[in-house]
Amino acid sequence: MGLAKVQNVLAAQHARAIDEAASPALAEALDCLRVAITIFDSGQRLSYANQHFDYVFRSLPRRVTLIGKRYEELLRLEIDSGEIADEAHGGDVEGFIARRRAQLTDGDFHPFDVPLADGRIVEIKSRRTPDGGWIALWSDVTLARHATSRLEKAIELSADAFAFFDRNDRLVVCNQEFSALYGRPQQQMCGLEFEKLVADAIRRQRVVVEGDKDAWLRRRLDLHNSPAGAMTIETFSGKAYLLRDRKTKGGGRVTILTDVTDERRVETALGQTKLALETSRNEAQRQATYLADLTRRLDVVRNEADTTKKTLLRSMSHELKTPLNAILGFSDLLAQTAERFGPEQVREYAGLIHAGGRNLLRLINQILDLTKIAGGKFELQRKRLDASGAMWLAREAFAEQAQAKGVTVDAQRCPTGLLVDADEAAFEQMLHQLVDNAVAFTQAGGTVTLTAERVNRRVRLKVADNGPGVAADDLQRILEPFEQAGRGTDNHTGGGGLGLTLVKAFAELHGGCLRISSQEGRGFEATIELPEVG
Repeated sequence: MGLAKVQNVLAAQHARAIDEAASPALAEALDCLRVAITIFDSGQRLSYANQHFDYVFRSLPRRVTLIGKRYEELLRLEIDSGEIADEAHGGDVEGFIARRRAQLTDGDFHPFDVPLADGRIVEIKSRRTPDGGWIALWSDVTLARHATSRLEKAIELSADAFAFFDRNDRLVVCNQEFSALYGRPQQQMCGLEFEKLVADAIRRQRVVVEGDKDAWLRRRLDLHNSPAGAMTIETFSGKAYLLRDRKTKGGGRVTILTDVTDERRVETALGQTKLALETSRNEAQRQATYLADLTRRLDVVRNEADTTKKTLLRSMSHELKTPLNAILGFSDLLAQTAERFGPEQVREYAGLIHAGGRNLLRLINQILDLTKIAGGKFELQRKRLDASGAMWLAREAFAEQAQAKGVTVDAQRCPTGLLVDADEAAFEQMLHQLVDNAVAFTQAGGTVTLTAERVNRRVRLKVADNGPGVAADDLQRILEPFEQAGRGTDNHTGGGGLGLTLVKAFAELHGGCLRISSQEGRGFEATIELPEVG
């Protein structure tokens, strides 16, 4: 059921339809939503709130005790309980409450962002009901707002003019270079339709148009609406720009203009790329020397484990040679024949070198973490963490990868209110490693199930799949460093067999444990147990 249909159902049936005796199935369905839904009567008194409302406002009394309270009373409870961040009202509490109430009393239906004291951002949307009441939806938009902020900061650092248009072709965000090119402040440009923006630039002679202006505008619109296109434009100041339009996954458009007045930018970029490649090659050689030394140390310390040493060398040889060969090969090619390559080919080779370096760095970071843990030098930065929320975030992190494989990731068995005392980065790394493994080893049509539960004052987190599983004889061995087994060697191209070893080490460092179970052909289950926050 779409969100609009939910709103219509709620508006038509109002509080009577939510009564569990009248419609328990609808109430249960609404409690499963990851958005808080509240209904207020014509007197602005709360008549219904679904279960997610308790999750959004964790310091407020339970929702059932709030039924009958006026909207203004709820707002003052939010402030008095410390839920609202100080910067939200800036000391003007009454003004803040008035702006919030305007969504109901004045019919101001624009979304309203409220920063919370714990760093989250909640977006509130409201709509009138036919009987004179209101429906208000409360959504956690923290990640979306932070992503937008990071995007704005990132594009301001770009030397190119950058603009992003939404699916309705209205300007959402642009940098100073873009606004300077069009000769208007960013605040005035945001929200304008692309066609009006370009027509205004032609009218004010911001770009040189040869021939019929209407025909030029049509060509520009056709290029903008194509999946990908490029053209060169000139300004009356004498500069030339390479203009590129790209369609985004969400139906929007990205426009980038690069100054190509002369070839100095290309020459500078090529020189910087060659320098970066040389630095990357030196760094890769330094890292290779470090890894070789680490291998020798392991050989001395664990002299009696000859089998482990051979496995280590075999795994390291494969994992190191692949990215190092790519880095050295492409950098040598660029160094020897740089004048033959254009910017696009240089960018492609630099991307391949970067990918090789990233894979090498991941392996090194895993080894360093294990080394610190083994030496007792890994310091945990403990804090209260929402275990169920972390499971949902892990699911979202691999949603695109799972969808591409045709795998379903189910996190419905992760209820709210489970808190653990853990290092945030290590905790996230453990969950991501287990979910990544499960998605990677599950065939199309399979399911990965995430479960969070409280057992004897401990929080138990399970990641289970219905993939090919692991033979019983391999279960203990795959917990050792650089060991891989049981589900096809062709599935191990993304790692060196350190993932489960690191998860086990992190879990034990937190005073918990990692347990794995599997039967060949019947899937694989990994369980982390950590102490619950008292």
